[in-house]
Amino acid sequence: MTHAQLHAIARYLGRHRHIKKARRVEKNTLELNLGGDESLFFEMTRGAPTVRLGPSRRPGQDFNAPFDTLLHQLLSQSRLLEAEVPEGERILRLTVQPRSHYKDRRVTLQLEFTGRHANAILLDEQGCVIEALRHIDADRSFRVVRPGVELLPLPPRPQNREEKPFDGEIENWLRENHRRILRERLEALRKQKRGQILKKRRAILESLERLPDEAELEAEAELHRKRANLILAHLHEIRPYDRELTLRDFDGTPVTIPLPEGVARNRLGEHYFHKARRARTKAKNVHIERENLEAKLRFYDNILQAIEEAKDPHDLELLVPRQGRARRRKEKLRDGELYWIEGYKVYVGRNARENQKLLEAARSNDLWMHTREIPGSHVLVRTDKQNLPESVLRSAAKLCVDFSTDRPGNYAVDYTRRKFVKIQEGSRVEYDKYKTIHVLKEGVEIRE
Repeated sequence: MTHAQLHAIARYLGRHRHIKKARRVEKNTLELNLGGDESLFFEMTRGAPTVRLGPSRRPGQDFNAPFDTLLHQLLSQSRLLEAEVPEGERILRLTVQPRSHYKDRRVTLQLEFTGRHANAILLDEQGCVIEALRHIDADRSFRVVRPGVELLPLPPRPQNREEKPFDGEIENWLRENHRRILRERLEALRKQKRGQILKKRRAILESLERLPDEAELEAEAELHRKRANLILAHLHEIRPYDRELTLRDFDGTPVTIPLPEGVARNRLGEHYFHKARRARTKAKNVHIERENLEAKLRFYDNILQAIEEAKDPHDLELLVPRQGRARRRKEKLRDGELYWIEGYKVYVGRNARENQKLLEAARSNDLWMHTREIPGSHVLVRTDKQNLPESVLRSAAKLCVDFSTDRPGNYAVDYTRRKFVKIQEGSRVEYDKYKTIHVLKEGVEIRE
């Protein structure tokens, strides 16, 4: 950010008298809403601080640090008294009068666009730090940023060359900056999330390749059965120290049967019969495991498609949560995927078996969702007996569609309480007292 740009932003802020909402929406991003559908976003990322103007939307996670609490208490619904830029400094100071105090009080939000030292600091009328986005101790800098400590001024900036004045329309520049940042962030996130899902997809493919062939398992079962019968027929010929049995089978063909250590002679036939049963059971069930893995593969293919269709970083974070793995371990979730939407837990089944497991483990008041007339993922939202916000319902319905199909279209998603869902067979259900949300899924080819 240049000094001239900050002056233009200060003039833009000077045309407003109130701050409606102040909060942190990302790790290093503060939102100030001055009224209306658009907000100013102050990106205080080290090395690349900037300001943008774009639509206000609910953050993907809640921030509850002391700085966030005080930022909301002191600036939300406050009166904006002054917006200034100290001469020669890349600092924007907003002086406000908090609404929540019975007597006059002035608080300053100092936004420092100083490269790798970028920071947001709340100051009282005496210039002491109330709280800060980043604390700085004396062992790191001469300028301590800690609550209760007087904030020292920044050292003078060397003026190497004359800075050009900003002669554009600041609102247009802020909106274009918003679009540029979202584009760059979207593509970077798209690449990152795509890599995460491709890694999971490769693991599923490797599991599919490792699955044994049914015919080979049947042949193995038959071999163990024949060995068991031959051992029983020639049990009297086996000596205690023998490690193999050489004989002719019932067709006269010479065979050698390994005799495992640690198995009593009178248990050798039972040992091979047991191995035959295991191989035959595995042969019967291997197609079930293959179907489950193929369903998971389709699930991840649908996510990849949705990643390509995503239009903003918020959608990508919803599809592939940043903290999903850590939270999944904390929840001890074995079946399905765990997502978080505005603080609500959302469980998604990746195949029929996981759909069934989630239904069995759900609470009676949890919200169940399924895309009508499409076999696909079941979605369960943990409500804790609360009414869900409309934004949570729509986000969960979008997940339900994205994880169930990769085809564009207008889909109906039915949802109801788990207590109104009756399991018929496996993951097939009947449900009652439901409502419907319509979700438009766009294809990559029609994306702007």
